[in-house]
Amino acid sequence: MKPSAFTTAVPTSLPRPGAAAWPSVLAALRVRWLALYAFAVCWFSTPGFRTLISPDEGRYAEIAREMLNSGDWITPRLNGIKYFEKPPLQYWMTAGSFRIFGENEFAARFWPALTGFAAVLMVWVTLRRLLRNDPHGETQAWGGAAVLASCAWWVGSGHFLTLDMGVTAFLTLALCSFVWAQQDDATPRENSTGMLVAWVAMALAMLSKGLIGLLIPAAALFIYSVLMRDWHLWKRLHLAKGLALFTVIAAPWFVLVSQRNPEFAQFFFVHEHLQRYATHEASRVQPWFFFIPILVGGVLPWAALLPAAWREGISNTVRQQQGAQGFNTSRFLLIYSAFVFVFFSISGSKLPAYILPMFPSVVMLMAPAISRIGRRTGWALVITQALVGLIALIGAPILASHSSDPQIATSDAQYSYWLYATAAVALLGAGVAGWMHRRHLRSGMVAALALSGLVSGQLPLLGYDAYAGHTSSRAMVQVLRPHLRADSTMYSVRTWDQTLPFYLKQNVQLVEYVDEFKLGQTSEPDKQMSLEQFEQRWRTDPAPLALVQPDTWQLLEKHNVPMQVVYRDRKRLVIARP
Repeated sequence: MKPSAFTTAVPTSLPRPGAAAWPSVLAALRVRWLALYAFAVCWFSTPGFRTLISPDEGRYAEIAREMLNSGDWITPRLNGIKYFEKPPLQYWMTAGSFRIFGENEFAARFWPALTGFAAVLMVWVTLRRLLRNDPHGETQAWGGAAVLASCAWWVGSGHFLTLDMGVTAFLTLALCSFVWAQQDDATPRENSTGMLVAWVAMALAMLSKGLIGLLIPAAALFIYSVLMRDWHLWKRLHLAKGLALFTVIAAPWFVLVSQRNPEFAQFFFVHEHLQRYATHEASRVQPWFFFIPILVGGVLPWAALLPAAWREGISNTVRQQQGAQGFNTSRFLLIYSAFVFVFFSISGSKLPAYILPMFPSVVMLMAPAISRIGRRTGWALVITQALVGLIALIGAPILASHSSDPQIATSDAQYSYWLYATAAVALLGAGVAGWMHRRHLRSGMVAALALSGLVSGQLPLLGYDAYAGHTSSRAMVQVLRPHLRADSTMYSVRTWDQTLPFYLKQNVQLVEYVDEFKLGQTSEPDKQMSLEQFEQRWRTDPAPLALVQPDTWQLLEKHNVPMQVVYRDRKRLVIARP
C-alpha cells in the first residue's frame, strides 16, 4: 500500500544525524522538554486560584462531593436530590480528586485540567507518528501541540469545571488511536492495540457525557466510508472484541442505575438526548451560525491557520481521488471536524462548549502548515495576537466605567486590571513573534505566540474572581459561619445558588424551587417544600437560615415571618430567625 495522506510524497526513511549534528539535536530536545515542563507548570498552577461559580462549577463539584461523602457511586445526587442529566465518570474522578487534595477549587477543576493537558500530549504523540517520515515532522508535532495548548477556548475549557473537556479528551484518545491503527504501514499489533484503545476511549467518553461518546466517532467513520468508498476499513475495526470491551466498560453503570431508579432510562436517553437535541425544550436556541464565531474566536491566536487546515483536508482528498489507495488521514480528520460542527449546528440546543471535540482534529489538520508558514500567514498570526491585545487594552477602561451599580462597578474596576495584564502579555507576545518572523525564526515565532496565547488566555479567567461576590456563595458562607450551628437548617426560598451546598458543606432545603430538580422532586416529593410549610417550619426550627431574593423577603414581611437580615448583596439576602 502507498503511504497515507499525511505522509504522501515524503521519503520513507531519513539519514541519521552525523556526529557533528548531535549537539544541536540534543540542544533542541532540551529546549522542547523544557517547554513541556513550563507548559505543565503554567497549566496546573492556576485552577485553584478562583472561586467556583454558579451554575456549572458549583453543580458538578457538589455532585462529586456528595458521592464521596455518601458512598453511593451509582445514583448521582445534587443537593441530596436525584440528578440524572449526565453519566458519572467525571463525578467519580472529581470525588477521587477531593479524596486526594481535599474539597477545594483546585481539586474540583483538576479533572478538566488533567484531561485537557493529556489531550495535548495525545495530539503531540499522534502527530509524531503520522509525520515521522516528514523532515519537518518533529517540528510540526511540537507545533501542533503548542497550538492546541494555547487556543483560547481550549485554555478556558481546561480551567473551568464542566464535563466538556473530559469527554473531549476521551474522544481525542479514540480519534488518535483510530488513525494510528488505520495507517497503511501499521503492523497487525499496532492495528489491534490502537483499535482496542479506541473502543475503551469511546466507552469512557460515553460514561463522561452520554451517547456522543459513540455517535461522533461512528458517524465520522460511516461518512468517511461512504465518501471514500472504503468499506475494507470496517474489517480492521476489531468489531467483535471492541464491542465486547465497550459493553463491559460502559454498560454496568447504566444497568445498575436503571435497576435502582426506574425513571432513569426515559429521562436520560429520551429527555436529555433526543428531546434536548431535536426540540427547544432546553431553551438554548441559537442561530445556525452560532458556532462560527465560537470556532474562529476559540482557536485564537491561530485563526489564520484555519484556511490551511481546510486546504490540508481538501488537497489530500484530491490526491486520494487521483489514485492513491489506503486510509486518508487528512480526509478523515476533515470529516470528523465537519461532522461535529454541523451536528451541533443543527441541534435545537446549543452551548459554546459543544464543539470543543473538534479542536484537536482541526489542530491536527493545521500541523503540516506550521513548517510552511509563509510571510503573509506569519504576519496574519502576529497581527491577530496584537489585535487581541488591543481589544483588551481598549476594553479595560470602557469596562471600568460602564456600570452605574456601585457593586458591579467595583468588580469591573478590579477586572479591568486583569484586562490590562492580558493586553500587555498579548502585545508583548505579538512583538516577540513579529521580531522572530522577520528573522525567519519560525519555531521561535510559534513558541512566542503559543506562550503569550496560553498566558493571555488564563489571565481573564483568573481575574474573573473579581465577580465572585455576585457569581458564587463562598463569601456569603464565610459571613454566615457565626450564625450556623450543628442543628441549623439552611433554606433556599424561590431561588437557588449552585455553589451554596458545596461551600456550606451540607444540603439545602428547597422551597418552591424546581428547575432542573423536577425529576428528583417528582420521585422524592419530600425534597420540595411549599412556602406555607416553610413558614411553619421556620417558627419551630432551632436555628434556621434562608436564602431569599428581595421580593420574597418583602412577601415574608407581609406574612409577619420573624426574621433579621444577616447577609445582603445586590440580588439576594440571607435571613435568620431572631
